[in-house]
Amino acid sequence: MSTTPAPLFLYGTAWKEDRTAGLTELALRAGFRGIDTANQRRHYLEAGVGEALAAAYRAGVVQRADVFLQTKYTYPPGQDQRLPYDPAASPSVQVRQSLASSLEHLGTDYVDSFVLHGPSSGYGWSEADAQVWNAMRHERDAGRTRLLGVSNVSLKHLQDMESSRTELPKFVQNRCFARLGWDRQVRKFCRERNIVYQGFSLLTANQEIVQNAAFVELATHLKATAAQVVFAFAREVGILPLTGTSDAQHMRQDLASVELQLPQDLVPLIESLAG
Repeated sequence: MSTTPAPLFLYGTAWKEDRTAGLTELALRAGFRGIDTANQRRHYLEAGVGEALAAAYRAGVVQRADVFLQTKYTYPPGQDQRLPYDPAASPSVQVRQSLASSLEHLGTDYVDSFVLHGPSSGYGWSEADAQVWNAMRHERDAGRTRLLGVSNVSLKHLQDMESSRTELPKFVQNRCFARLGWDRQVRKFCRERNIVYQGFSLLTANQEIVQNAAFVELATHLKATAAQVVFAFAREVGILPLTGTSDAQHMRQDLASVELQLPQDLVPLIESLAG
């Protein structure tokens, strides 16, 4: 099995519908090597990601081993009527069926990361979550995924996981709001346990920062776009960023943010803009 490392950037494929294949292939051609999707037809067209991968393989843009593929298992309440599993089946069977469907969609026999797409309850880690997590661990042990993650979680969810002495995830993926300290408490938990924190909606959830006059002036001084500064800042504070841009120029600009070095005194300044 490939040992594709987690990339410095993930391309998010949500909300793209019939543009999914074309935009994902465009992202691969632009240089993205991490692709985030989910077997949740309500918000994703995972089969379109598979079409893009097949086209990129045929064209010699990438090989399977070059690409970090991440997908998700989504509970029934997060789905619409187009379920990728039997709704009457047990959670463990649903997990197995969901991942099998994902592998078919993506044209591969393994993914690099398999993520629980949000716990069953907002109040803590439940027995249902424990069953699903054990099923996901079984899929990992069987070689159908390399790593496991959880998304849309609170600090309490993670603390509950830890107190139950279960295996902790390798990835946590959350929507990241500047006004909430860029999810500071969850990031701290992850940092102390060597969990990679993936942040999404870094731009769309933080327009008050991206459009802030001082922030725009800062980006201009650095000869960068506001988006590039956000992504560079994210990496400085331990966030693996996602972008879902549908613009080819923005794809190239976003990737170029990997080379942007922020002066260290700017990092706390950017954090303070949220206040």
